Amino acid sequence: MTTYRFTAVRAQQAPGHDVFVFAAHPADVLSFAAIERVARTDDGQLKGFQRHQVASHIRDIRDYLTREDALLPNAVIIAFIEGVTVKDLSDGLVQVQIDVTQDSRPGFVVDGQQRLTALSGINKPEFQVFVSAVICKDYNELRQQFVLINNTRPLPKTLIYELLPNVEGLPERFTQRKFSARIVDMLNFTRGSSLHGEVRQHTNPTGMISDTAMQRLIMNSASDGAIRSLMRFDDREERAFQLVSEFFHAVARVYGSAWYGMAPRFSRLRHGAGIVAMGFVMDHLHSLEGAKERGQFEPGLRLLAPHTAWTSGQWPLEAWDTRPWNGIQNTPSDIDLLTRYLVSSLKKALRKPRRIANG
Repeated sequence: MTTYRFTAVRAQQAPGHDVFVFAAHPADVLSFAAIERVARTDDGQLKGFQRHQVASHIRDIRDYLTREDALLPNAVIIAFIEGVTVKDLSDGLVQVQIDVTQDSRPGFVVDGQQRLTALSGINKPEFQVFVSAVICKDYNELRQQFVLINNTRPLPKTLIYELLPNVEGLPERFTQRKFSARIVDMLNFTRGSSLHGEVRQHTNPTGMISDTAMQRLIMNSASDGAIRSLMRFDDREERAFQLVSEFFHAVARVYGSAWYGMAPRFSRLRHGAGIVAMGFVMDHLHSLEGAKERGQFEPGLRLLAPHTAWTSGQWPLEAWDTRPWNGIQNTPSDIDLLTRYLVSSLKKALRKPRRIANG
């Protein structure tokens, strides 16, 4: 048997329950606490409670924790049913003794399994984590704690995305999102922007255009479109902002009645599907016509206008797929269909006047 002893701080909470916190090395935590993943026995009975590992999440945590300046202030939560004794040391301090036998670990990881798994693969022997522990009377109460602790409402995406431009040192997967979130901020809060006050964000709940749709437009363009050609410049954010703002100035001029003051449910031009699809129109006008300013975007948009049905009419998306104006939804397949239709119609419309001009 192995015995671990920690000096902990006890909090006074519900009568009859011990809740305390102490610092421990991750390897020791995994020695006295098990991660019981949810599964079914052969006869169909539920066992365990933890979700499966999320490899990408663990990789992100591990990438961050390998840094010298990495901090992990939030505690992992461990629940015990037995195998632990608590001795009062006065002044809110207790001595916690955890006895681990060869056959079993007395603790159960309630929250923090991804963090502990990430830490288990890192060579940082001095690194400790806070352990917040609770002693439950039985396994049912332990599961109850798991549900209650993990059922807290997650932060709204709009708030996370709005915070991103001002946060440094985030995992790689946030990089693209951070750039696009910064451009959306500039579009939404820069006076003179074509989208000033138009994008719905946590601090601008009255905006009508989806922030995630605008971010998708920018990420698509930065990956394979017009904004990609701007990424080599030091002032790429300003250039990207100007390009997108100029494009939507042109959109507003050409499609005025379908744009000004319209809620997404009344105009597919302001709907997430329309916003993302029009991003590809912007990229093609930039690529084919060299458009950068509103006056250069407008001729192409006017040629495209007869083929659109933003507020009425029908979309002849394919020979076998004609839909009413509001029949396009904000799904990947519908966005892809609308994009292909708009870009194809634009290319045909751009070729037509040139054929006439060339006789």
